Amino acid sequence: MIGEMISRIRKEKGITKTKLAEVTDINIGHLTHIEKGERNPSHKALKSICSALNIPYQQLLYTYDKNLTEEQKTYNYIDKISYNTIPAISQIDAYINCPAEYSNASFAYKVNDNSMAPIIKESTYVYVELCGLLSNKDIGIFKFQDQILIRRLIYKRGKFVLRADNKEFDDIQINNTFDFQIIGKIYV
Repeated sequence: MIGEMISRIRKEKGITKTKLAEVTDINIGHLTHIEKGERNPSHKALKSICSALNIPYQQLLYTYDKNLTEEQKTYNYIDKISYNTIPAISQIDAYINCPAEYSNASFAYKVNDNSMAPIIKESTYVYVELCGLLSNKDIGIFKFQDQILIRRLIYKRGKFVLRADNKEFDDIQINNTFDFQIIGKIYV
């Protein structure tokens, strides 16, 4: 997935593969293998690529050892992962222990509503893996129209749907005009 992200960002920024290879001092053949997902860049090469693309290194690092499923490719999942934004945290309440089974978690998030009740109760903490890959019906954390939401990601007829477990909350059908980003995967 990291190669696909690099290719996507490079193209969005209008940078040719030749120019990126020049600026990073990475052989164009090696860069081609990276973008095709045939090889992973070293951390040094990734830092160089991120510097050349003027993006944060850590965001791409989260995609390092992940592979998109065919279903995720069909739904253009990769286009919904942010590469140039990071969560803004206004306060740290505490540090909490991270269970070993959630070793990919990047931080814990305190749930601010009961949309996912009874599985996730309001005011409890969930563990978030930034840029974690969500399969159909997995619970994720999303930015939607300037709100942070925890919902199940549903793949439905070529579109994403955000579904709350609490039936008092309506489904949100995502279309290309919405401000929508996948922040990460939730572990509970």
